[in-house]
Amino acid sequence: MKQRRAKNLDDAGIKEIVEILDGWSEKLTWDLLIDAINFRTHNEYTRQTLHKHERIRNAFDLRKLALADGDATIRTVRSPELQKALERIARLEVEAKRIESENTQLLEQFVRWAYNAHTRGLDSNFLNRPLPPVSRG
Repeated sequence: MKQRRAKNLDDAGIKEIVEILDGWSEKLTWDLLIDAINFRTHNEYTRQTLHKHERIRNAFDLRKLALADGDATIRTVRSPELQKALERIARLEVEAKRIESENTQLLEQFVRWAYNAHTRGLDSNFLNRPLPPVSRG
């Protein structure tokens, strides 16, 4: 039987993969991530495809670093409700760190763009002009 090609990664697919990484708590490798993505989305991507997307690559590196530092340990308790809450808190803390990292990268990119615009003699009035209307005809 011929294997179907996985759909192209769009913003929603990238977001779902990053969320998988946010909840990751055991050993992390590209192969294990590919298996988890295949299990959850029924799409099998290659390491090269995942590595090509900056958000996925940065989330992977950030999570791998956190796991190596031992930041991923979740305390276990007897109460299932409390355990679920602790897992959710840990996941949200990971997500907050990732979003903070993405925000820093975007701010750095903005500073780079502002500098490059300044060196080309582009002022803020030129840069803040509205986009031209879309011509659908």
